This record gives sequence, structure tokens and C-alpha cells, in this order.
Amino acid sequence: MPRAVYVLALGIFAMVTSEFAVAGLMPQLAQGLDATVPQIGYLITAFSVAMSFGGPFLTVALLRLRQKRALMLLFAVFLVGNLLAATASGYPVMLVARVISGVAAQAFFGISISMATQLARPELRGRAIAVLMNGLMLGTLLGLPLATVIGEHLGWRAAFWAVAVLTVAVALATVAGVPDADHAEGGGSLRAELGALRNGRLWLAFATSTLIIGATFSLFSYVNPVLTGITGFPAGSVPLLLVAYGAATVVGNTVVGRLADRHALPVLAVGLALNTLFLAGLALFAQHRVPAVGLLLGVGLVGVTMNPAMASRVQRIGNARPLVNTVHNAFITLGVILSSLLGGVAIDLWGLRAVLWLGVALAVAGLLTLLPDALRGRSAVSDQGPDAGGNNTRGADAKVVETLTIGS
Repeated sequence: MPRAVYVLALGIFAMVTSEFAVAGLMPQLAQGLDATVPQIGYLITAFSVAMSFGGPFLTVALLRLRQKRALMLLFAVFLVGNLLAATASGYPVMLVARVISGVAAQAFFGISISMATQLARPELRGRAIAVLMNGLMLGTLLGLPLATVIGEHLGWRAAFWAVAVLTVAVALATVAGVPDADHAEGGGSLRAELGALRNGRLWLAFATSTLIIGATFSLFSYVNPVLTGITGFPAGSVPLLLVAYGAATVVGNTVVGRLADRHALPVLAVGLALNTLFLAGLALFAQHRVPAVGLLLGVGLVGVTMNPAMASRVQRIGNARPLVNTVHNAFITLGVILSSLLGGVAIDLWGLRAVLWLGVALAVAGLLTLLPDALRGRSAVSDQGPDAGGNNTRGADAKVVETLTIGS
């Protein structure tokens, strides 16, 4: 794997650490900005909305730049956002800072994924995306706790100063360690980039990704109250459980990355089916500590870890250019927004356990979005005949029909 891919993963680690920092600093931010805890929660929503809706527009603005130069500009914008957060005089300034950071982070994700697929050999693209996504997983595993510790001991401003310093360090590493690639494959033309978005199958793939992440974050967005309010864990043990969850995501992401290139659709089908079972099991047995922990780790293994397979599917249907990747990541972020909003409504109406059943419903809906591609793949294999060599990847994807119909 090219060393530059690992450098790009460090950039994603910095972005994710900043994204999650607010969640770990809520009490300090509320006190320091003279705001309520729900208002601080809106800062998380603002970051996600900026990612989902602002990132693609910023990517379009950068299409004609060489990709490394685009990354440098995004580092600069992201740095401005974090410096503004570190020096914020009040809540409105902090809100603007989070929007700036969110827009830059989403565009960075899209361009980084495009660059990683260019840098890696075609048969290793899934693994390259997995390496990038480990930056996200490590942001959850290490970045969030680190930002929280810094904030608790040195104040919340110090946490954002630390992210700013990390951003500068990673930007310098990118200058030294990432080659100056040209535009993405066939890229540079806005018409060519937008043309790929006319494919209906691509939007169906986007919807699958939204539902996969939505199902997972139905639990993760409310994991603290679920573990303390239903399972009965003391609040002090939740960070340890989240570290274990984060470790499970790293393992799952690595495994999926090795399978994503040739078996994207079957991996997504199996992942969604298992996530459905884990979330349903947790909804039924969350009051029992041992099963709850095992099921939580199961969701960690097959939830956000589907990212490499999701990206491989999207790139196969569309392309590996920055705009497609950025729009895809916007739909992933939309899953986080959707699950957190619907989860809040579900809790108000039916209680904490309802968010787990919400996750089950979203995972089942995700499985249904795979059926058209699965049936198309099966039809293509049938047309080739039993002795045809065909495309191994398409044949592997066709096997998803058996996966989806087990037990029927």
C-alpha cells in the first residue's frame, strides 16, 4: 500500500477528531459559551448538515485544481474553522466555526478517497479505502477520548488548539508524503462529474449507504443512555465500552477492506443482515449486561465498517472522481442526521429501546435497496450460461441473491 494513503488517513483522523470533540466537551462548552447542553448539541448537527449539504458545493469549486493543491486549500479552511472555534467569543461564532469546519471536512473526504483510489493498484482499491477509513475509526477510538481529556484538564479551547496544531502537522506531512496527482480519473470537467450523477443505480447505492449508517447510528447516537438507562452500566464504564466498540470497528474495517474490491454487494448484504440481527438482539436483551456487550461489539464489527464496500460499489456504478465520492459521503452523513432526528422522536414516543428497533427498520430497508442490483447480477450470470467465464466480480455479486433469500 502506498505510504501516501496512510498520510491521507491522518488527515481524516484530524477531521474526525474535530467533528467528535464537541460530543466530549458538552459541559465545558455549555459553561464557557453561556449556552444550554441542547444548544451545544446543535453544534454537532450544524457540523453534520454542513458536511452533507456544503461539502459537495465546495468540491465542485475545487474541481479544476490539481488534487494536492485542493487538499492544501481544504487544510487551510479547516484550520480557520478550528482557530475560530478555539478563540470563539460566544455561541454564534462557535456555530459559524463548526459550519466552516464541516464543509471543509466533507470535501476533504471526497478528494482523499479519489486520490487513494488513484494511488493504489486497481485490485487494492478496497484496501486503500479501508486504510483511509481507519482514520475515521481511530478518530472514534483515540481522537474523541484525547480531545475530551485535553478539554477536561486544560479547558475546551485547548482541545481546539490541539486540533489546529494536528491539522498543521498533517498538512506538512501531506506536502512531503503525498505525490502531486493530477485531476481524478477523467476528472476536471464539471460536465463529466455531473454526468455520473444521472445514473439511477448510483442514487440507489447512495440510499443504501445512508440506511447502513442510519441503522448503526440509531444505536451509536444514543449509546450512552442505552447502556446506562437500559443495561444499567455505571457512567464511568461507558468510555471503556466505547473503546472496545472502536477496536471492533478497526477490525471490521480491515476485514471488509480486503473483501470490498471483489465482493462488495455480498459483503453489504451480509453486513446488513448481521446488523439487523445484532440490533434486534440488543433491543430484546439490552437489560442483560453480557449479551448487551457482545451485541454492541457485533454492531461495531458490521456497522460503519461497511464503508470500503459502500465506496467500492459506488465507484463501480459511478466513478472514482471527487464529486461522486463527496456526494456519497454527504449521503453517509445524512444517515447520521436522519438517525439522530428520528431517534429523538422515537425516544419521546416509545422510550429508549425504540431507537434500537429504528435501527432494525433502517437495516431492513437497506437490504431491500440491494435487491435490484442483486437481481440484475443474477440475470447477467444466467445470460452468460453455466460455462461462461464472465466477470468474476459480477458473479460474486450475483451470489447475494442466495444471501438475501436464505430462510425464505
